[in-house]
Amino acid sequence: MIWYPYEQMKTMKTPYKIVDVQGVYLFTEDQKLIDSVSSWWSVIHGYKHPELNRAIQEQLEKFAHVMLGGLTHEPVQKLSAKLQSWLPGDLDYCFFSDSGSVAVEVALKIALQYYMNREETQRTMVLALEHAYHGDTFKTMEVGDDEDYHFVLKAYGESRHVVHIPTQIEALERAFEQYHSKLNCFLVEPLLQGAGGMRMYDVSFLRRARELCDEYGVLLIFDEVATGFGRTGNRFVADLVLPDILVLGKALTGGYIGHAVTVANHKVYEGFYDDNPAHALMHGPTFMGNALACSVALKSIELFEQQDYLSKIHRIEEITRREMDGFSDPRIREIRIMGACVCIEVYDPTVIAGYQKFAYEHGVFSRPFLNYLYAMVPYIIEEEELIQVLDTMKQWFE
Repeated sequence: MIWYPYEQMKTMKTPYKIVDVQGVYLFTEDQKLIDSVSSWWSVIHGYKHPELNRAIQEQLEKFAHVMLGGLTHEPVQKLSAKLQSWLPGDLDYCFFSDSGSVAVEVALKIALQYYMNREETQRTMVLALEHAYHGDTFKTMEVGDDEDYHFVLKAYGESRHVVHIPTQIEALERAFEQYHSKLNCFLVEPLLQGAGGMRMYDVSFLRRARELCDEYGVLLIFDEVATGFGRTGNRFVADLVLPDILVLGKALTGGYIGHAVTVANHKVYEGFYDDNPAHALMHGPTFMGNALACSVALKSIELFEQQDYLSKIHRIEEITRREMDGFSDPRIREIRIMGACVCIEVYDPTVIAGYQKFAYEHGVFSRPFLNYLYAMVPYIIEEEELIQVLDTMKQWFE
């Protein structure tokens, strides 16, 4: 029996069974659905993309996977080189893993060990944001800030190794003033906090964070698992403010295979590059650098570049703002739009209870959560399909 995610199995509704996919559509036996959430924000090119399919098939004819321990291969070498040339600044060193959550774990482990290697053993604390979500593994739960997801907060209480602050510059400055000598990193979802409620904030906060991290010798980590590859309207938020460590996942492979990467700059990498074997990063996911995943990621990046995806994303935002302009309802607390993300936050979560079924009947797959009704569509969506998604959201309130 399948144990489904984020569900009370005793009371859950029967999930929709998908029998086929194509473009932005999911097909059940009796319905055609626009996937308004891109399979948890990853399927940016849509489903059954012929070039992505071909990349997988061509690599599969050679081999599907070999371990990176003592071995290497062309797809992982090419992807590392592509990311080195494509990412901003000196984010040049790629450590691959099999999911975004694990990639954040790797980033946190790197940040801690970086200072342990320097014998700055007092730097055991992490600064993070309120409403943070970085994954469901144990350390990512610890740095997260949402009891709806992270039972560990109830079981263990607040961690003495993590400080959470709001996205306010004053709070940021106070935290650095108080804790700077104990901090190894500041970890953020830049500009857009996804599972914490599609919360959006200004880039000035990140610019000040960069200044403070430089001033106090703290590593800045951007978790762009959700925000990377254009979701905020920027290619990466790291193009605006340069972190020391960047974490990518989800759309890295166009949603085809679970894969992620933790990318470090020269300063961080050199903190491990030593004759002392104890200074090595002792981490190694079995499927890191998977050949199929690297091959499809390379093709995904190529499509993103060649087909000017940033223009597609800006058009999605333009249409969304136009269609949502003037729309309001007393039950709605706020409507937020950034890049290819729109979120309707309601005061009372019961207001959107039943929306998933309503959307299904209107040809849209949606997965609202808590107080949030949102869409993060594939970038290949056509205008009339996007309007159908937005109209369905608005019709619910009528």
